[in-house]
Amino acid sequence: MSAAKCLTCNAEVEVDQQTVTGEIVECQECGQEHEFQWINEQPNLVFAPEVEEDWGE
Repeated sequence: MSAAKCLTCNAEVEVDQQTVTGEIVECQECGQEHEFQWINEQPNLVFAPEVEEDWGE
């Protein structure tokens, strides 16, 4: 199990080796959603994109 820091509250967000790039993970402390990425085999988080009005149409 690996961990990356939440971009909002700095809490550790745990991810496992099966988490894939592009997957949305949520911080258990503050609820912020992040998009997960593996960069050079290290876990990395970026803010998840906001849902656009026309998604799913």
